Amino acid sequence: MGDARNPCALVVMGVSGSGKSTIADKLAARLGCRYEDGDKFHPPSNVAKMSAGHPLTDEDRWPWLQAIADEIDRACGAGERAVIACSALKRAYRDILVHGRNDVRIVFLKGTQELIASRLAARKGHFMPPGLLDSQFKTLEPPRVEEHPVTVSINASVETIVDDAIRQLRLSPVDRGAPRRNHS
Repeated sequence: MGDARNPCALVVMGVSGSGKSTIADKLAARLGCRYEDGDKFHPPSNVAKMSAGHPLTDEDRWPWLQAIADEIDRACGAGERAVIACSALKRAYRDILVHGRNDVRIVFLKGTQELIASRLAARKGHFMPPGLLDSQFKTLEPPRVEEHPVTVSINASVETIVDDAIRQLRLSPVDRGAPRRNHS
């Protein structure tokens, strides 16, 4: 199903503080795609739980992940292209989002716990308290090779991270939204 060389959706994943929203937004702008923040798909009960400093359970996450998967299917079915920021920390979560599609790719933002903790400490106005970072790293199952992820280091500038993701995805100018031409 679909074409890995011309993905209709990219899921930018990583722990809180890894830069998912920033990188996904810039990546979408560079590729001429729509950007969606996966956090907006959380039901209010999940936001309240995280704001109170309580980690989500898998039972809390299933409806959230399914809502994102439904949006990916809707966008791809409508011929749209989207970049979605979503923690997607476990393989089981990514399986819900991708569910066998070849045209949905994972972009993993990789960084050390120390680097991310320093970023979270400086952050204001986000509902993920820095104390939950330990929980996120304990939950994190980095994508395996069979998931065909793109792994980029976050120990760089936003532009460098986006450039690295685009280079690894091997997206050509046609894939970046340029009009397609038939060559017969």
